[in-house]
Amino acid sequence: MGKGNNGLMTSDPITSDPTTGPPKVIIIGGGFGGLYAAQAFKSARVAVTVIDRHNYHLFQPLMYQVATGSLSPGEIAAPLRGVLSRQKNTEVLLGDVVDIYPAAKRVSLADGSAFDYDYLIVAAGSQTAYFGQDDWRQWAPSLKSVEEATTVRHKILYAFEMAERLPDSDERRAWLSFAIVGAGSTGVELAGALSEIARQTLKNDFRSIHPREAQIVLIDGAPRILPTVPEDLAVKAERALTKRGVQVRTSVFVTGIDRDGLSLKTAGGNERFATKTVIWAGGVTVSEFGKTLARRTNAQTDKSGRIKLNPDLTIPTYTEVYVIGDLALGVRPDGTPLPGVAQVAMQEGAYAAKAIVSRVKGAKPKRPFKYFDKGDLAVIGRGSAVARIFGMHIWGWPAFLIWVFVHLMYLVEFQSRLVVFVHWAFQYITFSRGARLITGSAASDLTKLPTESKAEAPQKQASSASGSDQR
Repeated sequence: MGKGNNGLMTSDPITSDPTTGPPKVIIIGGGFGGLYAAQAFKSARVAVTVIDRHNYHLFQPLMYQVATGSLSPGEIAAPLRGVLSRQKNTEVLLGDVVDIYPAAKRVSLADGSAFDYDYLIVAAGSQTAYFGQDDWRQWAPSLKSVEEATTVRHKILYAFEMAERLPDSDERRAWLSFAIVGAGSTGVELAGALSEIARQTLKNDFRSIHPREAQIVLIDGAPRILPTVPEDLAVKAERALTKRGVQVRTSVFVTGIDRDGLSLKTAGGNERFATKTVIWAGGVTVSEFGKTLARRTNAQTDKSGRIKLNPDLTIPTYTEVYVIGDLALGVRPDGTPLPGVAQVAMQEGAYAAKAIVSRVKGAKPKRPFKYFDKGDLAVIGRGSAVARIFGMHIWGWPAFLIWVFVHLMYLVEFQSRLVVFVHWAFQYITFSRGARLITGSAASDLTKLPTESKAEAPQKQASSASGSDQR
């Protein structure tokens, strides 16, 4: 090992060898960080292997639109092989990386296969954090995967269907109550979309219920919503949600979740909120492979498991291993952690790839990674959003249009951009959501309806009325 110009310990460069071929680079994960890293190797003299447990890249920021029926999964996902098909130095493999042997420079997969590397980029992402209460997962799915998003969609639409059939007002109320735990951007966007479903999309679809009477509650233990955006924008977002009928409850902690609702701890004591639909947007933690990586490399981590790195995103003891995205503990110049957002992962992925190319060429080490903060965005609903763009605070229609443009541009495939734009335009005009399909099942589904059917209820009421006339 030698010391680079930036004062970092760096591995000796591994260059192309005619007898063994170009250096092998393995990228674990095909999310934003992994995909941008792979694309940055396009013309490099390296052999790149991208390994992911799925065969597609998923546009996570629009997952809530799958959950609320605005878009279908295929419209926010792109096959990794198709995206990278023109990069002749890159192959894509379907597999689940479960272990690493850093001294041997080898990773192993769940199916028993193993792959050697010269350089490794770990973009393994994160998983939902239930803060030690994993039994809540069956009652409160999150939005980290396509499967979970379609389960959430099932729960939302199923709730209205059950309310339509149940004669008891208390049972109906529970099915028409929705709780979202976590008031970050995902929770806020989901709450706004749910409000539009209840107040606009479904307003003429039912005969026994009025969907606009649905109770939507956004819950967070923090003192305000959207903790990563400036406070004035968070206040405007909360006002916009309240105007749409969403109840925002901050400084409220969830102590229990079951089939019939939530147990809450508030400043005034303990409460119970009866609901059949709970959606979890309460935070993330590192993936299982991230924990294994930290253990195998003896890397230091923060309390959430993110790995502390050199300024060039490498692990101190193994500088051929780069860690990016949700698993990396990146910091700003003032020492505050970088947020776990797509922009950070993209920039880290491109940086790591360029750093490896420099080392392969034997050039001087790249300067430490520096995040270029372009701002924050959160949409509340039709024509309503908040944005911090290059220091400017924007809200309302201008922020909404910026949100639309940014999200369309970052969809990987042009075809997806066109389809999503058409769907959004049609939805804007009609409030219709074309992907309102109830598929699969959820733990909270009824296995048996109450004994008194809806058909019997009118007969009972008629009998009661007849008796009153006789008296």
